[in-house]
Amino acid sequence: MPDQQQAVIGGIDCHTDFHVAVALDPLGRVLGTEAFPATSAGYRLTHRWLASFGPVAAVGVESTGSYGAALTRALVEQGCRVIEINQPHAHLRARRGKNDAIDAEAAARKVLSGEATAAAKDTSGIVESIRQLSVARSSAVKARSAALCQLGDLLVTAPATLREQLDTRRSLEGKAAVCARLRPDTDRLADPAQAAKAALRSLGHRIAQLGAEADELGRRLDRLVATAAPTTTSRLGCGTHHTAALLVAAGQNIDRLGSEASFAHLCAAAPIPASSGRTSRHRLNYAGNRSANRALHMIVIVRLRYCERTRSYLNRRVAEGKTKKEAIRCLKRFVARELYRTLRADLATLKTRT
Repeated sequence: MPDQQQAVIGGIDCHTDFHVAVALDPLGRVLGTEAFPATSAGYRLTHRWLASFGPVAAVGVESTGSYGAALTRALVEQGCRVIEINQPHAHLRARRGKNDAIDAEAAARKVLSGEATAAAKDTSGIVESIRQLSVARSSAVKARSAALCQLGDLLVTAPATLREQLDTRRSLEGKAAVCARLRPDTDRLADPAQAAKAALRSLGHRIAQLGAEADELGRRLDRLVATAAPTTTSRLGCGTHHTAALLVAAGQNIDRLGSEASFAHLCAAAPIPASSGRTSRHRLNYAGNRSANRALHMIVIVRLRYCERTRSYLNRRVAEGKTKKEAIRCLKRFVARELYRTLRADLATLKTRT
């Protein structure tokens, strides 16, 4: 092990075009401050510069899931322990001001003091692939829904003769398919009837294209999620997209969370103490990963419909005086505990296979 007296703690504030790094010694003295370009060569220079002061014990990086993602991967490849850093507190910025060097130094001091301890997510494996495909699919689904709403609005205001060509009993998706086959006269687009046909045809084609894109991305996600978490997806209610949301929230290096309680807190499924004086109580956690929280909620809803044990638990807690919402929150906490264990086992098995 390197001599503790020679260890270096790094802090990095990340931006689109450049990153600012600060090096501290174990006593908190600033050894240097430098800016580096946000490129592959710049990442290598950053590590080389930090290592020039001594063995790098740990590096605190802001924005490890966005501007600092590529830098984080590069530092991990060099063998560095990268710690995820949240933005500085507002009261600290009010007292000390803000610039890139101050933010980088604050990141390093959070690591040195032990305030920041969570390892950055591993974005070099299959879970990152799942995240990227999930983002693309979600975008396609939202765009398709928006196009369907626009098509419905246009149909309401379209000329009566055009509306009468469509079967009013059709679903909106069925009407979109019919609209895609309309033949407007492009030489007469000054006529509102022809312009309506052109607009509806365009929306119909867009809806079909986005639907096909979402389906294809869904099939690719099915394969990746089944590979990454076969045990988890076999549990009741844990479909592809719910499991994907939980995987993305936890990260491929799920051990960084430390315990199932940490996972529940990350998913906003653990109550937060809100006591003061003689009042002792807990409140809802409105923070956390909302996508993961929604996934847990939907898993519980599915189990309430198909699992007798889950229904019995809810009925018992309601009989004890809890509301249905409060009982569902308890169930979400139980599901978080269960799925943390299955996800951890799945990812451990995946690690041994790769």
